Amino acid sequence: MRHCTVRTWFFAVLFALFGNACLLQAEALQTEALPAENLQATDLQVEELQKPQYPETIAVLQMLYGGEVRARYRYLEFAKVAKADGHDNIAYLFKAIAHSEAVHEKNFKRILETLGSKAAHVDLSSIKVSTTKENLKYATEVELSEIDTEYPRYIQRVGPEQHAESLKYINYAWEAERQHRALIKEIQGGTGMFFSMLLEHFRKEDSVYYVNQNCGATVTELPLEDCPICHEPLDTYTVVPAP
Repeated sequence: MRHCTVRTWFFAVLFALFGNACLLQAEALQTEALPAENLQATDLQVEELQKPQYPETIAVLQMLYGGEVRARYRYLEFAKVAKADGHDNIAYLFKAIAHSEAVHEKNFKRILETLGSKAAHVDLSSIKVSTTKENLKYATEVELSEIDTEYPRYIQRVGPEQHAESLKYINYAWEAERQHRALIKEIQGGTGMFFSMLLEHFRKEDSVYYVNQNCGATVTELPLEDCPICHEPLDTYTVVPAP
C-alpha cells in the first residue's frame, strides 16, 4: 500500500512537469506563428509611443533657442566694438539687449528639457562683427524682421499643439523684441548720413537699463507696478551692469 502511494505521487509530479513544459512550448509556437502584419503593427505602436508629443513645438523651440544664443553672442560682440570705439552708451544698449536675449535663451532651453528634448549645439563661427555703424544697422534690420515676420510665423506653427508654457514664453520674447525695437527706433534713421549726430546724441544720454529675468523685458525706467509683459513683481528686474 505504501509503495503504491509513493508511485502515485511520483507519476503525478512527473505529469505536472510534463504538462507545464508542453504548455510553455505551445505558447512559444503560438507567438512564432503570429502573422507578420501583427508584429509590424506592434512595432508601429511602439514607435508611435516613442514620438514626442509636441513635435512642431519642439522644432520651433530649437530654432528660437539657436537664434537667441546667436543673438546674445552677437550683441555682446557689438558691445565690445562700440566700447573700444569710445561709444560707451551704444555699448551699453547692445549689452542690455544681449542680457534680454540670454533670458529668452534660458527659457527656451528649460522648456525643451521639460518636453524631453535637449537643446541643440549652436555654431557661432558664422557670426560677423563690423563697425559700430554697420552693427547698429544690422541690429535695426534684424529686430524689425523678428518682430514683423518671424515671431508671428512661429506662433502660428506651435498654436495647434497648444503647449501653454511654450506659447506663453514665445509671446513674452515677442513682446520683449518689440521693446528692443523701441529702444533702437531712432537708430533706423541715424545709420546713414546723420550717424555722427546719432553718436553725439548717445554720448549725451545717460541711461540705465533693466532686464526682467522672467520674460526679458528691457526698459530704461522701471514700471510703476508689475512687469507689463509677464506681470511679475518689480523684483524680477535686475540692473544691467554698464560695460
